Amino acid sequence: MPKQALEVADIFRARGPIWRQAHAGHISLGQLKVMSAIEACRSAALGGHVLHCQSCDHRQIAYNSCRNRHCPRCQGSAAHRWLEARQADLLPVEYYHLVFTLPAPISDLAYHNKSVIYTLLFKTAAETLQTIAADPRHLGARVGLTLVLHTWGSAMTHHPHVHGIVPGGGLSTDGKRWVSCQPGFFLSVRVLSRLFRRLFLERLYQAYRSGELRFFGEHRSLANTRNFDHWITPLRKIEWVVYAKPPFAGPEAVLAYLSRYTHRVAIANSRLLAFDDRGVTFKWKDYRSKQRFRHKTMTLKTDEFIRRFLIHVLPSGFHRIRHYGLLANSGRRDNLKRARELLLEKTDDDDAIENSVIDSPASETNEIPEPLQPTYICPTCGSPMVIIECFERGQQPRAPPPRIIAL
Repeated sequence: MPKQALEVADIFRARGPIWRQAHAGHISLGQLKVMSAIEACRSAALGGHVLHCQSCDHRQIAYNSCRNRHCPRCQGSAAHRWLEARQADLLPVEYYHLVFTLPAPISDLAYHNKSVIYTLLFKTAAETLQTIAADPRHLGARVGLTLVLHTWGSAMTHHPHVHGIVPGGGLSTDGKRWVSCQPGFFLSVRVLSRLFRRLFLERLYQAYRSGELRFFGEHRSLANTRNFDHWITPLRKIEWVVYAKPPFAGPEAVLAYLSRYTHRVAIANSRLLAFDDRGVTFKWKDYRSKQRFRHKTMTLKTDEFIRRFLIHVLPSGFHRIRHYGLLANSGRRDNLKRARELLLEKTDDDDAIENSVIDSPASETNEIPEPLQPTYICPTCGSPMVIIECFERGQQPRAPPPRIIAL
């Protein structure tokens, strides 16, 4: 895979030490760890190994990756591994994509209360979907959903929202039927929006009363109960954005979407255009523009670019991909098995469905599993490569080959 002309790591290596010194005392330990990991990624600082092709005698050095979840270079392989595990969870039904977004005033408050407010966002979005879906006036079924947290807009500003991926139906309350939604329509976004707003504000107020929220800067006055009540009142009257996209075109499209969204970071290396005395120039999409072409370029001062990148560092141990309802980890296997049984009963004369993703895994059939692909492929002849030497952090191989390629 060709190396990007410009990467976030290049910017951090060039300006990171100066930026850290200038902002000493105002950077969290988590942000410092992310910067250090990205700067060291795919370099001799993390060690690596020497690869040798036994067919053409080609050699190359492969440096170790940092595997930090905020590193743009490391998320591709992480997403691939995650998707392989999710393929077995897909059902032969329409899938829907919904987005729950927090209003700007709460997004601002979330900057210093990430763990509390992001958790509320997850729980409230999940409860909203499950509550409305369980209502007989809407669907009358127990549904499963996967939620993915994104905290950024295209310009890397702080914009917390969750993407929900939901099968178009669920199990009846007695577990004896599969209840499908109307073709092309899952649930009313207006109804979802109203319940989402009410539930979130109720839980936010509970978090405030229990002392879970912290206030700094322009929000310092909200520590006073009267001021907080005055601040939260308008949020009960405005419309909250819950957006529903058209259903995916089959399970394959769901996987393609997830591969782009589940392990995305604030900005991909592919969006970077230039890094010079003016700052960092990158591509972004202006969603508010009513013009035909929304794709634009933006140049930020390097210090501001680093600041915007780091505001999206998640609290340590915080999970940004979560499963609820039928897809919750505790009962996923049994729930999916029951769903497949019921779907087969509904489509027992449809051969196409019977041969789709609802079939048993390969380990339970007579199919011969595909042979494992080699981990390393020679860029010269395409043959497998083997590791002939490993070297530790900060070291170099004993006899470096003439051509060095960082994978």
